[in-house]
Amino acid sequence: MKKSNLPYLITIFIGILLAGFLVLYPLNLYVMKPGHAYNVSEYVNVQNGDQDDEGSFSLMTVSMSKATPLTYIYAKFKDYYELLYMDQVRQEEEDDEEYNVRQLKLMTDSQFNALYVAFSRAHLDYQVTFKGVYVLNIITGGAADGLLKAGDEIVEIDGERIESQQMLAEGIEKKQAAGQKEIELVVNRDGKLLTKMIKLKEIPGSDGRVGLGIVFTESKSIKTDPKVNIHTESIGGPSAGLMFTLEVLNQLLDEDLTKGYTIAGTGEMLEDGTVGRIGGIEKKVVAADKAGMEIFFAPDDEVTEEVRKKYPDYISNYEAAVKTAKEIGTTMKIVPVKTVDDAIDYLDKLQPKS
Repeated sequence: MKKSNLPYLITIFIGILLAGFLVLYPLNLYVMKPGHAYNVSEYVNVQNGDQDDEGSFSLMTVSMSKATPLTYIYAKFKDYYELLYMDQVRQEEEDDEEYNVRQLKLMTDSQFNALYVAFSRAHLDYQVTFKGVYVLNIITGGAADGLLKAGDEIVEIDGERIESQQMLAEGIEKKQAAGQKEIELVVNRDGKLLTKMIKLKEIPGSDGRVGLGIVFTESKSIKTDPKVNIHTESIGGPSAGLMFTLEVLNQLLDEDLTKGYTIAGTGEMLEDGTVGRIGGIEKKVVAADKAGMEIFFAPDDEVTEEVRKKYPDYISNYEAAVKTAKEIGTTMKIVPVKTVDDAIDYLDKLQPKS
């Protein structure tokens, strides 16, 4: 009698299901790991700028992806891989679309600040224009729920052009004081102007405050002479700000700021020139070393005694970068920077590479 193949086929089917589960099933976690180094000159172009430098400035990234059972297990045993819960990545009430919008806005802001700081340091002309109030996310059950969306730019309130964030808040307060609950907004959504009538109501989870129920920030643009084009469609977040600033300066000035070295770094660029703390710096140091970088600029953010007492393991970006550099045995020089001027001063004193 011929033996049945059914048990064998069942085993194969179960194996396929198990493999699919391990590889594809999404967990409520993210895996963060070292990313890559990207030559900033490939993303930044200053009109008629100096681009014949021998060295380079590179921005660093981390790679972030949804965890599956397989990548979860792998991350548990792999150095410089980190598992993050959803609330460690997203803000409260933030969905996938709103998270992506926030990351892209942070990148846009880093570009604005880079241009603002670079042109200020180079003593060249620029013009700043306030564009409106940028919506980052909508609070569920709030007045704007279903009417506004992340990425909208509020440009008018009750027929008046908005010229500051404060103007929006004051407009809402005036409505309340007058006993009126409906407000007219004009928003720029994907290049189209839309009029939205919104009835103000209590913000969910607040202490009784009435408003739109949105998280927002200001939106500004900067016009420079010479013109600068920055293309970073595939990169989000604010951490490339410092390296954008240095690359713009390097193309604006005739001298080679890099002195022939391959220079990486990270840090948010603030309007006053301060270099802000970022996440995942250990992964960026690993990625920079792997890419053969010779110098790495790390934010030297201040950690107060109060914070150290409350969180004994909390260290500055610079301290974390130095610690990682020792662990991986890199010869890459880790340089602390509190401001963009610290980075410029270091480069001014650096001997050209022979």
